Amino acid sequence: MAKIFFKVSLLLLLAGCAASKKAKFDDYVFKTKSEKQVYINSYDQALKLWDIPYTEENIQTTYGTVHVIISGLKNGKDLVLLHGMDASSVMWYPNIKALSKTHRIYAIDFIMEPGKSILTSKPLTSEEIVLLYNEIFDHYKLKKIDLIGASRGGWMATLLATQKENSIDKIVLLSPAQTLKSIDKMRKMTPALLLKLFPNEKKFEKTLKIFSTHPEKISPVYKRQFYLANKYAKSNSSMLKMRPFSDDELKFITNPVLILIGDHDVINSEESLERAQKLLVNGTTKTIHDAGHFLSIDQSKAVNEEIIEFLNPKKTISNP
Repeated sequence: MAKIFFKVSLLLLLAGCAASKKAKFDDYVFKTKSEKQVYINSYDQALKLWDIPYTEENIQTTYGTVHVIISGLKNGKDLVLLHGMDASSVMWYPNIKALSKTHRIYAIDFIMEPGKSILTSKPLTSEEIVLLYNEIFDHYKLKKIDLIGASRGGWMATLLATQKENSIDKIVLLSPAQTLKSIDKMRKMTPALLLKLFPNEKKFEKTLKIFSTHPEKISPVYKRQFYLANKYAKSNSSMLKMRPFSDDELKFITNPVLILIGDHDVINSEESLERAQKLLVNGTTKTIHDAGHFLSIDQSKAVNEEIIEFLNPKKTISNP
């Protein structure tokens, strides 16, 4: 199985390089302007699922334009949301109404993935990713923020927390990918890897069933946007550079951290939680019943309750 993964990973890397050489449209993610516009239209339609007031802002950084969606209480504690791979900030639609009742939300589209952020430099290193988010935090004067990261976003949240100087208070990691341990069930991941190489709707639907225990809960509008991200975006070779954090890096994090995984997750398992319990000084771990890697959609009510209780135990919410 390791050989299969290596071959698929190598193909992904080569495909990503080839796409970069052939691309005429000056954008790291999309190959043509027309493909990007189709995707952006689907993004705008899916963003209506938030069903709460929000504003969209584009801010200029050293590495390009970063798109931020802002919502929630104007005087609430600042909360930054980092989405999963290719999911964009729209992915928070089952959670945003509950989170906005207690916090001021800043949902950031990752600059190297499909979304409304635009990378104008070379692909970023881990060090540059840290610098990028610090620029964003400085722009909004964010201090002592709460931070939620899902999947790859969880890896980035952990990366930010391992820095000597950061602006983070509490952290929530929703099945963080390649963070506590390598992907748990690699054999089941093969269709998802192949989707990046040969995207079509059949592979996409199969991939959803791998990551979600309740794919029927995924809004068709959001599903369309997520599919187009996989169809049109260049193969994302940067995922191959993510590695689990060392014991010393995890021990360095003294922030309160809540880690949630689904009991049917293909990315993490109880071993992930055991490592977190051992190494995170102020870590809390919980397993969400009847949920997969997409636990924030599979069991949004339970996940929302766990997050709000952790971020502000004195607050209670009535879930939509």
